[in-house]
Parts: sequence; structure tokens; C-alpha cells
Amino acid sequence: MVNLITCSQLEKTFEGDGSKTYALKSTSLTFEKGDFIAIIGPSGSGKSTLLSLIGTLDQPSSGTIHYDGEEVITKNKNTLADFRFEEIGFIFQQFHLLPTLTVLENVMIAFYGRKVNYDKLARAKEVLIQVGLEDKFNALPSQLSGGQQQRVAIARAIIHKPSWLLADEPTGNLDSETGEKIFQLLVSLQEQENCGVIYVTHDPALASRAKRIITMKDGAVIHDAQGVSV
Repeated sequence: MVNLITCSQLEKTFEGDGSKTYALKSTSLTFEKGDFIAIIGPSGSGKSTLLSLIGTLDQPSSGTIHYDGEEVITKNKNTLADFRFEEIGFIFQQFHLLPTLTVLENVMIAFYGRKVNYDKLARAKEVLIQVGLEDKFNALPSQLSGGQQQRVAIARAIIHKPSWLLADEPTGNLDSETGEKIFQLLVSLQEQENCGVIYVTHDPALASRAKRIITMKDGAVIHDAQGVSV
């Protein structure tokens, strides 16, 4: 289990037509397991870029990320995929559910090509019950509300009991009431599993309820402060 993520002088740049664009500039941050952290800022501020780098979905142009002192990003593709499966759960604004698969099948697809030391079907049912979908195992995504679809996506993200949940605008496609339920579910999961939660949002009200708030602008962290207890 990864307890500490350390980002040192992270930069992400894109080059073209002789110019260089900075998506992320000289960012150094430390995250501890059990944290409940919001990353906030306007569109284009580098929030999602930072989250993708922390989750090893992308590689920095320069700088390092250490997970309990180990630089995982330099390892081969298969080792990196194993690390993501074991340590990091992703939740996105788009639910990314396969329309022809049932709720249970959409969760179990996370196991594709993987060996685990527990019963896959039992675990899939367990996490669906955990997110309140015990009566939707055989439903198709088209038969679910937006909030229910996001719960399926969350169940898929927590299938292997990861150390960290990374959520990119998890309530962005939901109405305020449903968004509140999803937020409370993230709070509950953090408390039950003692995982770290880092969520990107453009909503100041939602960000203000985190234990720590990181504010970004133009690819840089401009403020890093303790928030309130969730």
C-alpha cells in the first residue's frame, strides 16, 4: 500500500511550431494516505494534467513522482499497469461504462487479464453493495440514472481496494442533489477504507469541504491550504 506520494518539480510541456506550451509548471507537492484533497482552478489551469501524472496515466516532461520513495513511472508498461490496478482507482466525469454489459459485468471488466487471490464475482458484488447498487446487478447502463452510473464507475474503481482514489470532476455531469450524494459516497469510502482521495473540481463550494485545498492557475499551484473537516 502506498502511503506517501511525493511530486518534485513536475512539468508537463507540449511542443509544436517552434513553441513550448506549459500544461504544468515546476510543481512540488506531497500527498499522504488518508488525505481528502480538492484541486480547484479554472479550465486549463493544470488540474487534470496533475491528476493524470499522479495516477501514472501520463509521464511528466521533467521532474519526478515517488510512491513511498520509489519512482514507478520509469518501470515497464506491464509493471506500471499492475501498479495502477493495485494502488490507484480512477473516477472520471464521463462514466465510461460499456452499454451492452450489465452493471455487474461493467465492474468485473476491471479484472480482465488479471489474477487475484479472492473470488472476483464475490468482490464485484461486495463493492456494488458498498455503493448502494445491490438491486442493480443485472441492469444495463441505459436503465440507470446518472448518479447510479457514477456509482458503478466508483465500484469499478474500488474493486481492488486501492490506496488512492483519483476523481476528475466526479460530479460534473450530475445535478446538485445527485452530486452531493456522490460526494458523500467519496467521504464514506475514504473513512471506511482509509484511502487517500484527490478530487478535481471547478466548484468552490465542493472544494471548500475538503481537508486540504490546492488551487491552480495557468499550470501552477498558487495556493495550498488546509480546509475544513469533511
